[in-house]
Amino acid sequence: MTDKQQKFCEEYLIDCNATRAYKAAYPSVMKDETARANASRLLTNANVRRYLDERMAELSEQRIAKAEEILGYLTDVMRGKTIASVLALCGDGCQEVIEKPPDMRERLKAAELLGKRYGLFTDKMDVSGAVPVVIVGDDQLED
Repeated sequence: MTDKQQKFCEEYLIDCNATRAYKAAYPSVMKDETARANASRLLTNANVRRYLDERMAELSEQRIAKAEEILGYLTDVMRGKTIASVLALCGDGCQEVIEKPPDMRERLKAAELLGKRYGLFTDKMDVSGAVPVVIVGDDQLED
């Protein structure tokens, strides 16, 4: 992949605007129509497409929390190990940022969510017994 194609890809990843990205990578192109057509063609290039797909996957992986991360966070909240920065009134109309551990309501909610995840709070009903099965034929329905 060329340096200009690399520049196009990096610009494209900012806002997914191919025309703007093409004009940023190839500043000699002034017309939007030309930039749009060339950008469209460049997006079909196998190397460019592969690079964009890899970078999009990386960005998605960084932004979206995985299940292990969520469970770890909920466990830390439940145990009171997390610290949150909150805005608090300190008198005379002043405010300051203070560090605060999770309160009992937050810890209980985290424990509840973890319990739901592991199925600890489901009501189990024992339904058993013998139920006779009666099959009625079509000839008996006509009576």
